[in-house]
Amino acid sequence: MRFAIATAAALAALTLPGAAAADQKPYPKGEAELAKMLEGRVAGKPVKCVSSSSLGQSTVIDKTAIVYRVGSKLYVNRPRGGAEQLSDDEILVTKIYGSQLCNVDKIDLVDRTSRMWSGFVVLGDFVPYTKVKDAR
Repeated sequence: MRFAIATAAALAALTLPGAAAADQKPYPKGEAELAKMLEGRVAGKPVKCVSSSSLGQSTVIDKTAIVYRVGSKLYVNRPRGGAEQLSDDEILVTKIYGSQLCNVDKIDLVDRTSRMWSGFVVLGDFVPYTKVKDAR
C-alpha cells in the first residue's frame, strides 16, 4: 500500500508543469557555452511556438538547452523536463504535428552510436535572441 501511494505521489509530481525543471541544477559548462553563443544578442519576449517551416539548424547545449536558428535570430529552448539528458551524442527526433513546434511538444533522443532510443525532453518556451545594433 505504501509503495502504491509513494509511486502515485512521484508520478503526480512529475506531471506538474515545471516540476522536473525546478529540481534541475544549472550545468556550468553548458551555461558558459550558451552565454558564448548568445554574446552580442539581446533576449526578446518568450513565445510558446515557432513556425516549423522557418526553423533552421539546431544546436544542442549539453544538459542545458536546444538553440534553433531562424534566419539571424536564435531561439533558445530550455526544456521543462529531461534537459539533463541533452548532449552532443544524442540525435534529436522531432515529430511536428501541424505547422509549429510548441512548448508542449516532446522530442525523442536517440544515441548517436547505438542508434537506440535514450530518452526525451519536453520543450519549454522559446526565447528569441537578436543581435544588438551598434549605437553609432
